[in-house]
Amino acid sequence: MRILVLRGGAIGDFVVTIPVLCSLREAWPDCYLVLVGYPHIARLALQSGLVDEVRSLDEVGMARFFSWKPEFDEEQIGFISSFDLVISFLHDPGGIVRKNLTQAGARYVIYRSPLVKNRHAVDQMMLALQALPVEMREGAAPHLPLPESRRRRGRDILQEFALPAAAVAIHPGSGSLQKNWNLDNFISLRTALRERLHLDSFFVLGEADGRIRDALAARRDAPPVVDGLPLTDTAALLGASRAFIGNDSGITHVAAALGLPTIAIFGPSDASLWGPRGRRVRILQAEDRRLSSVSVLDVLDALRELLSDCS
Repeated sequence: MRILVLRGGAIGDFVVTIPVLCSLREAWPDCYLVLVGYPHIARLALQSGLVDEVRSLDEVGMARFFSWKPEFDEEQIGFISSFDLVISFLHDPGGIVRKNLTQAGARYVIYRSPLVKNRHAVDQMMLALQALPVEMREGAAPHLPLPESRRRRGRDILQEFALPAAAVAIHPGSGSLQKNWNLDNFISLRTALRERLHLDSFFVLGEADGRIRDALAARRDAPPVVDGLPLTDTAALLGASRAFIGNDSGITHVAAALGLPTIAIFGPSDASLWGPRGRRVRILQAEDRRLSSVSVLDVLDALRELLSDCS
């Protein structure tokens, strides 16, 4: 059994698709599962053993599958026709990609729109499995198991950046400035964590956090910052941390999927659609959708309760 999953999008888009990969692996333990997407994100699935191979959307020439009159070479036809099942989460409202996959030799194609409107993103992705002999779990949550080699890598990164063990990782950014809690709040939160909960903390930044990076560089009270890591190393670092606090971002979804006690601060986004799932996750959704209504004390209290529940 060979299965191909096509998934583009950002980090959070990938994470909410993890339950699909897990369900496929459970249904067909001996299948060869290939994930085609953005490799710097998709490698999270590879290192966790959820897939057997990762390939780039560009490498397999997926742009050609969006054409009304595609011309496939022998390599593309050989690749697509080698799969018993293809599941596409590529935006394809006109069905062009699905038609072309079939034309290229795919035996059975399932398409599920990646757009999220009236149900949680995880549940939207899981609908792709309705026609398959796969257990459909209501309220499924993404899970990214870290092998011991990656856990060691996380501990090594802590040492490389001279960070204390069991510190709280804080990601003050996201893919949109409107989703970001005020940077001053995060700075104050770090002080409160140390004084009230006796927890050390550090900031971790991603590729979309340029403005925050510049703002921190200009501050005298800037915290320790881990920056410039590939996503797989960021995941390893989070796996070695005590807890995580962040905005509505892909990194927050990764932290939750790793099983880290996670506080997610939501403002304009609808957490009922995009909130990270997990039993060790607490979402602070501003009632008026204004992030300014979430206080440092709110976050501190939520983390204290969460850590108490997890102990």
